[in-house]
Amino acid sequence: MKIETHAADDLGPALARRVADDLRAALDTRQRASLAVPGGTTPAPFLRALGAEALDWSRVSVTLTDERQVPLGHPRSNRSLVTQHLLQGRAGVASFVPLLGDDAEAAVAALLPLDVCVLGMGNDMHTASLFPGTPGLADLLDPAAARCVADVRPPGADEPRVTLTARALGSAARTYLLITGADKRAALKRAMVQEDRAAAPIRAILDAARAPLVFHAD
Repeated sequence: MKIETHAADDLGPALARRVADDLRAALDTRQRASLAVPGGTTPAPFLRALGAEALDWSRVSVTLTDERQVPLGHPRSNRSLVTQHLLQGRAGVASFVPLLGDDAEAAVAALLPLDVCVLGMGNDMHTASLFPGTPGLADLLDPAAARCVADVRPPGADEPRVTLTARALGSAARTYLLITGADKRAALKRAMVQEDRAAAPIRAILDAARAPLVFHAD
């Protein structure tokens, strides 16, 4: 696993350029490309920079790595965040595949294998909504999981969530982890020496990924 450290102001644009290049390469060989992105506040500069990249967004399908089960427009809605920061301007013509709804499983399965997956990580070493202690976590971290999308209720969560499973997250041709600060860097270091994958879900996903690249800012 390789780690690239950037100045805080350049982190989002640097990752956006890399992801845009990956999507262009995918579109050179296929009619459509697929991208999964995280929610939360950390990815906002990356999402804005990516949305400004010049590529054929009409041929790109975007989904989330996870979502909170809240109404669209709610301040904790990841879809609202992605709509606000990514699906504007040039990228406004991209197709968005939501994780909420009865057809989410089939819709996400149709995107696999993903071309690009961008992950976030918490200080507790969770990624997407795959938190330590989540009921059924071992099955969700299995790359051969039956489902691409799963309803979960992480311990202490304010609301139920929906997450991509390891089957979907690990399918990507290119995987990036976006983290900021010394605490997240330390958490990643702990995760990569943790033998119990259920205690460090990010390690289980990165272990299954193809040459993952970490983008980090102090």
